[in-house]
Amino acid sequence: MTVQRINPSILSADFVNLQHELDRIATADLVHVDVMDNHFVPN
Repeated sequence: MTVQRINPSILSADFVNLQHELDRIATADLVHVDVMDNHFVPN
C-alpha cells in the first residue's frame, strides 16, 4: 500500500503574519513552497 501525505503550503499563508503561519505548521514533516518569478508565472 502506498503511503499518501498531505503537506501544508505557504502559498495561501497570511504573509503579514508569516511567523504565526509558520508556527502553525512547525510540526509538519514537509512544507510545499511555490516560487514564482514573474517570468514563467505572472504575479
